[in-house]
Amino acid sequence: MTLISPRDGLNDEVAHRIEHNQVEYVDRLFEPTDLDDPAITMVLTAVDDPEASTRIWKLCKEKRIPANIADVPPECDFYFGSMYRDGPLQIMVSTNGNGPKMANIVRRRIEGSLPPKIGDAIAKVGALRKKLRQVAPGNEEGPKRMKWYVVLRNPFKNGVVLILRRMSQVCVQWSLEDLCEMAPEDMDMLLESYAPNEVPSFAKVKTGKEPGEWEFDGSFGWSCVI
Repeated sequence: MTLISPRDGLNDEVAHRIEHNQVEYVDRLFEPTDLDDPAITMVLTAVDDPEASTRIWKLCKEKRIPANIADVPPECDFYFGSMYRDGPLQIMVSTNGNGPKMANIVRRRIEGSLPPKIGDAIAKVGALRKKLRQVAPGNEEGPKRMKWYVVLRNPFKNGVVLILRRMSQVCVQWSLEDLCEMAPEDMDMLLESYAPNEVPSFAKVKTGKEPGEWEFDGSFGWSCVI
């Protein structure tokens, strides 16, 4: 990364990064020849002079270099979103340059609606998909795999529906929290239900019984009153 700016225009954080050699720094105003380097892949401007920013944007257009002109959405070829990452899960919220702070607020709202370790749950779902292909590897099994595979209903508090892949059968018992708790042995037991084309509840996989099921084992004892 190369930064071109007079030193008196630097804020404290940027100056700190320059001092620690985290960026290549040029202490002067921008010059058109700065864009002659064929290795340039993108340009970002953050200056208080709108006319200067527009001139840089036009030069980038001529050289077909993508540019982001701060606070001027029409002169941006790309935008930076607010990112949330948890393992394989990646969520980006963008406002197309209209409200970067709003993107951050929306991203935090989404993050707050997710259960802890959601990334682990998604990784487990990936492992389950691989196991399913081992159980039913043939191409002719494709439609059945698609229908049997899990689609989650109401994983968020506000009732948003999250669909994994294009599977159509709804397994209403399995929530994101269930997937977070799913162990390898639970996957194996779940896959035993593939052949009969059933989708047991999380409780059935964990305990062998559906919620509410019980058997009398004599533990209550008997009494006889005369």
